[in-house]
Amino acid sequence: MTSSNTATSPDSGVQRTVLPGGLRIVTEHVPGVRSASVGVWVGVGSRDEGRTVAGAAHFLEHLLFKSTPTRSALDIAELVDSVGGELNAFTAKEHTCFYAHVLDDHLSLAVDLVADVVLRGQCRTADVDVERQVVLEEMAMRDDDPEDLVGDEFLGALFGDHPLGRPIIGSNDSIESMSRNQLRSFHVRRYTPDRMVVAVAGNVDHAHTVEVVRRAFTDRLTDGVGPAPRREGRFGANGSGPRLHLLGRDSEQVHLVFGMRAHGRHEGDRRWPLSVLNTALGGGLSSRLFQQIREERGLAYSVYSSVDTFADTGALSVYAGCHPESLGDVARLAREVLADVAANGLTDAEVARAKGSLRGGLVLGLEDSGSRMHRIGRSELNYGNHRSISETLTSIGAVTTAQVNAVAADVLRRPAAAAVVGPYRRKRDLPAAVRGIV
Repeated sequence: MTSSNTATSPDSGVQRTVLPGGLRIVTEHVPGVRSASVGVWVGVGSRDEGRTVAGAAHFLEHLLFKSTPTRSALDIAELVDSVGGELNAFTAKEHTCFYAHVLDDHLSLAVDLVADVVLRGQCRTADVDVERQVVLEEMAMRDDDPEDLVGDEFLGALFGDHPLGRPIIGSNDSIESMSRNQLRSFHVRRYTPDRMVVAVAGNVDHAHTVEVVRRAFTDRLTDGVGPAPRREGRFGANGSGPRLHLLGRDSEQVHLVFGMRAHGRHEGDRRWPLSVLNTALGGGLSSRLFQQIREERGLAYSVYSSVDTFADTGALSVYAGCHPESLGDVARLAREVLADVAANGLTDAEVARAKGSLRGGLVLGLEDSGSRMHRIGRSELNYGNHRSISETLTSIGAVTTAQVNAVAADVLRRPAAAAVVGPYRRKRDLPAAVRGIV
C-alpha cells in the first residue's frame, strides 16, 4: 500500500496523499469560504490520439456524462441542480479535467458524482450517436467563431502533422467515423488511477477528503502501482517547418495569428522570463502591441500576445482582429515590435511593469476555491510538486531584464508560422507583410 501525506512546500498549504494504484490526492484549505471545488485530472489529452481517433479525448469527455451504471444523464443533472452546484469538464492538449463546485456540506456528493462519471461512465452505442451530433454542433460553433478557429489553424501551421498541431475537438471526418468500441477502448486504456489526480480546494479537511476519495475509488485501487511518470519527452519535429494557413471566410473582419515555437514547461529557468516577455509584448493595456497598434493608430480593437506551454515545447503568438484594409499595416507593425524587442530588448521599466502585472494577476486570480483547485491539480499533474504563492511571487520578482531579453533574442528570432481567417480566396491575395511572416 502506497500512502504519503506531505505539504510539498512549508507554507504552500497543500497536502498530498498517494493511494494504492497511484491515485494522487492534493488538497488546499482556503480560509473564509463555504465552498468546495473537486477536480479529477487525467493525464490524457488530444496529444495522445492517433490521426484516426483525433478528437477522442474530447468526445469521451462529453460521453461519460451520459450515463453510469447507477445514474442517467438526467439523474446527474437533477442531483447537481438540487444542491445548487456546478458540474463540468474540459479537454486540453495534454490533460482532461472533470470538476464540480458545491457547498462544503456536499463535498462527499461531489466526489462520488465526479468519480462515478470518470470511472464508470458508460459508452453506450445510443449515447455515442447522440453525443456525436453534439460534438459536430460544437465544431460548427467553433467554425463560426473566427478567433477560436484562427487559433487552431495557427497551431496546425506551427506544429504541422503532429498531435499538438491538430484541433482538440478533432475533425468532421474523425468524429463522424469514430466508433463506440474506439471510445470505450480509449477510456479503459487511458483512464487509469496512476494517471489521475484528485484536487480539492475550499473549506475542506485533508484526512476527511482522503477517506471520501478512497471510498469513491475503492474498486480501482491496486497495491504495488505508483503514479505514472509525468510527460517529459522531447518534441519530435514532423519534417515540415512553420507554414502559412489561410481559411477564406466572408466576414467584415480578418483575424491573424502568428508566432513561433517557444520553451516547454520543464525548462524552468525560462518559464518566468518568457511569461514576463509575453506580458510586456501584448499582455496588458500598456504593452507594446496594444499601445502601438490600437492606442496610437486605432488599427484593431483586439490585439494581444499569448503563450501556450506543453511538456516539451510551446508557442508564443500574437493575435489581431482588424478590417481587411488594415491587415498589412497591422502585420507590419506587429512584426516590427517583435523584431525590435529581439534586437534591442525591453527596458527595465517595461520589465518591472510586466512583473507587477503578473504578480497581481496571479494573486487576484486565486480568490476562489475553483481557481485554487485548478492551480494545485495542474501543478501535481505537470510538476509533481507545489510551490507556495509566496515562492511563486518571489520567483517572478527575481526575473531580471537581462534574463527576459535573452529569452526574447532566442524565441523571437525563430521561424514563424501564421494563420489568417478572413475574406481572401488565395494566399497571394494577402498583404505582403503577412506573406512575409513565414
